[in-house]
Amino acid sequence: MYNKATEIIEQTKKENCRISDIVLKNECKLEEASEQQIRDRIRKVLRVMQEASESAVKKETTSISGLIGGNAVKADKYRAAGNTVCGDTVNKAMARAISSSEVNASMGRIAAMPTAGSNGIVPAAIITAAEKLGLGEEDMIDALLTASGVGQIIKKNATLSGAEGGCQAECGAAAAMAAAAIVEMYGGTPEMAFHAAAIALKSVLGLVCDPVAGLVDVPCSKRNASGVVNAMASADMALAGITSVIPFDEVVDAMYKIGKVMPAALKETALGGLAATPTGQAIKCRLAGNNPVTNH
Repeated sequence: MYNKATEIIEQTKKENCRISDIVLKNECKLEEASEQQIRDRIRKVLRVMQEASESAVKKETTSISGLIGGNAVKADKYRAAGNTVCGDTVNKAMARAISSSEVNASMGRIAAMPTAGSNGIVPAAIITAAEKLGLGEEDMIDALLTASGVGQIIKKNATLSGAEGGCQAECGAAAAMAAAAIVEMYGGTPEMAFHAAAIALKSVLGLVCDPVAGLVDVPCSKRNASGVVNAMASADMALAGITSVIPFDEVVDAMYKIGKVMPAALKETALGGLAATPTGQAIKCRLAGNNPVTNH
């Protein structure tokens, strides 16, 4: 069992293993299942993730509300044109993250990791990194184990809920999970993985949850794209030897405290932030079938 990153790191040193190995062993104990049974369960989740990350890239998918749709196709076409700012890998990951978000908003099948609103970040990061490295399904399962271990620590010591902690607890946690997974995929140490997770999470501390009209459409979809870029950049920094001055466990504690003092209007209530802008309010009224009210 583990509750802190320091505990996982200590175990990996004692057993000369990776984060994914510790998480797998823990899951076997908790579920009273064999390693193969756990891996087979994760394999099913991975395949759902793969489908969601590609579905809206191949075919324009519009949300139930009509607020978002077709952006994954646009992102991939732009990438394929070969003249992007961030390069092929990053743009491919962004398109995949948007795809999962669009599938979610259209009531398609997704795997919430850690939440439905942030579901595109971890899959896009892991699938894209695996593709770049030429890794297979078993390697991606290992990466998901690592990501889940980071998510478990955040859940035990803070929150993964936008309603409790803002979007820092959703897209922020997802980026931290993805960053750690990428580092392990690239052969980085457990310490590097948690440095990457810390860098990713602290980069979005205070990020509010302000869904326009209360729907997981705007700005959620584009935050998934930003989240995977955050994860990739954080992983690269950690792999380069850059460390987080504030340890991961302390970053998680800080995130939780920030979430606690964050106004309720900025925690999934759709009462503040982007949801409260004139355009946000007009969209809400339109979707509700009412005429927008103008304040004088």
